[in-house]
Amino acid sequence: MFLSILLALCPLFSLASPAAVKHEFSSQIQDGVALRFVNNSGICETTPGVHQMSGYVDIGTNMSIWFWFFASRNSPETAPFTLWINGGPGCASEIGLFQENGPCHVNSDGNSTTLNPFSWNTVSNMIYIDQPIGTGFSFGVDTVNSTESAAVQFWQVFQILFESGEFAQYQSREFIFATESYGGHYGPAFVTYFDQQNAAIAAGSITGVPLVVSALMVNNGWYDPLIQNLAYLTFATNAPGYGQLQSDAVLQKMNTSFFEPNGCRDQEQACFDAGNSSASNAICSKADNFCVDNLFIPAVGNRDSDDLRQNSSALFPPEFYLKYLALPDVKAAIGAESNYSECPDAPFELFTRTGDDARTWLPQLGALANSRLKILIWAGDADINCNWLGGHASVLAMDWYGKQRLAHTPFTNMTINGTAVAAIQNVDHFSFARVYESGHEVPAFQPGPALEIFKQVIAMEQLHSV
Repeated sequence: MFLSILLALCPLFSLASPAAVKHEFSSQIQDGVALRFVNNSGICETTPGVHQMSGYVDIGTNMSIWFWFFASRNSPETAPFTLWINGGPGCASEIGLFQENGPCHVNSDGNSTTLNPFSWNTVSNMIYIDQPIGTGFSFGVDTVNSTESAAVQFWQVFQILFESGEFAQYQSREFIFATESYGGHYGPAFVTYFDQQNAAIAAGSITGVPLVVSALMVNNGWYDPLIQNLAYLTFATNAPGYGQLQSDAVLQKMNTSFFEPNGCRDQEQACFDAGNSSASNAICSKADNFCVDNLFIPAVGNRDSDDLRQNSSALFPPEFYLKYLALPDVKAAIGAESNYSECPDAPFELFTRTGDDARTWLPQLGALANSRLKILIWAGDADINCNWLGGHASVLAMDWYGKQRLAHTPFTNMTINGTAVAAIQNVDHFSFARVYESGHEVPAFQPGPALEIFKQVIAMEQLHSV
């Protein structure tokens, strides 16, 4: 399989670096493979002298993956290279770019932007990618119906990027893989697949560019549905710092739905036991639907699933950026060839047919922790959707050399200028953080602490007070 994927890409190409002229559009195509981009559009990142690129990686005929790159505001020649992808599955990474950790925020007029002083490109080169196809500005034929197939396609994207003259310089940089939500699937799966491909390249069985990830960051991730569906009950019973979220009657019904014969627990276990058999898609889809209806939905009630402090109207973070990305002059400037779609149904539906949401990636996450990869698992403590109790229970269940040490490591407060911003645990290269007073999108709710935590990760440090 690895060789056939590579042959579909080769021969790869290099691009000569174009002059840094606004709105210059460059393209090179070979057998449906292309890197097409606009340099320095002037959109979003307006800091003088900071380079940006936006455009498409064409991985095949009518298969165009959107990317948006921002050089670091400081020392871009030596700063790390950080990838950010949002979850869904099928949610665009402009969510992260405009609502969380990107260079700008869109103002309430939907027609202008303000620089974000807490942007992660303050200290790192940043690339945001819309995947799979059909998400965000990406367009064309979508063949991705699982986390596994998404990993294969994503590897293809980076083969093209890192073989190009525009991105070859980042092959040797510290490579940070940052993601959230469904990134609890994406992160462990993609990094594991990259490592497998790296081994195949080293063995000479395929040719390609090694993708060596230096650190993995996942906030409010979805790792293990068996553990995390139970956490909906636990969290709704007592969300630490916020109290009981639902009535005793609702909690009793949730308890029954999880533990009863053929309930959520039994159905999730049946999904795990089915593995990748031909019957697994139907088994896992059925389990996922049951657990969503009987655990997730009642846990949320009339609250915002991403922030229990809000009702379902969810006023924060605002989505002014949707109007902005629909402006014809903005789309023309950045080289977008399709209408932006934040979380479209079509990519999501492909995943639901394989029951991907009900499958666990905790073994792979544990294996990465065991390999001593730098890992941060963090979560905003007001999120119900992928709540921190479920995330913490997941990492406590991981099979790795630090399992017992993590279980016996007490939480301590991480403070910034004397203010507690998170409860943290560190075991060697592995850190867990419960971020106080934050919803699902941690860098949106707590931008300053999120940037400080990011700085410590890219410095390969354990989390600590400053």
